[in-house]
Order: sequence, then C-alpha cells, then structure tokens
Amino acid sequence: MPDIMKFIVDEAAIEDDPQGYLMQLEAWSEDLARERARAEDLALTPQHWEVIRFLREYYRQHGPADHARSIMQALERRFAGAGGRKQLYMLFPAGPVTQGSRLAGLPPPPGAVDRSFGTSH
Repeated sequence: MPDIMKFIVDEAAIEDDPQGYLMQLEAWSEDLARERARAEDLALTPQHWEVIRFLREYYRQHGPADHARSIMQALERRFAGAGGRKQLYMLFPAGPVTQGSRLAGLPPPPGAVDRSFGTSH
C-alpha cells in the first residue's frame, strides 16, 4: 500500500510496491531503469535493453500475463538464437521475468515474485 505522506510531501514521488515494482506504468523511463539497475549492481548493455524493450512491447500487445511461465516462454522463443534461457539468466541473475519486468517498469506476473520460479536465487 502506498504511503500517502510521500505524495503529500512530494507529489512527483515514484511509488513502488513492496517487491520494488512500479505502482504506475507511466512513471517508467529509461533513466529510471538505469538507476534501478545500478541499485541492483547490474550494468545495462544493449542485450539488456533488447530484453527490456521486448518485455514492454509484449505487455503492450498482450496486457498482463496469466502467469510468469507464458512470459518466460515468449522470451525463450524470441531469444533462442542468442543463447536462450541460459543467456537470459546471465543477463538478469535475479530472473529474466522477475528482474526484467521490474526494470521494464511492468507489474509482476503471477509466479514472478515466487522465489521458486523466474529467479536464480
């Protein structure tokens, strides 16, 4: 639940949920993604941006996913020629669906914040 005092003090404050996902999709920017990636000790490369942009476009076309598995399958199909699942986990060590969605400013799909799925931790 957002802290109303943050908005009273700073109406432009960017609010996250407890897992670090943006509460409002419109608040996302590439600069915000870079800032959050730095906070997670992740340097965004062109490969990262390709995944982030894919996730945002996938969300734009399909809306919220029924489960993290469907997004992971779409990622695997799209990036099969670039190393597939293994490469995706190398790019996003906290999980291509979990960490990728968070950096893309998207809500977590069901199953993404479950540590038994979508994360290498």
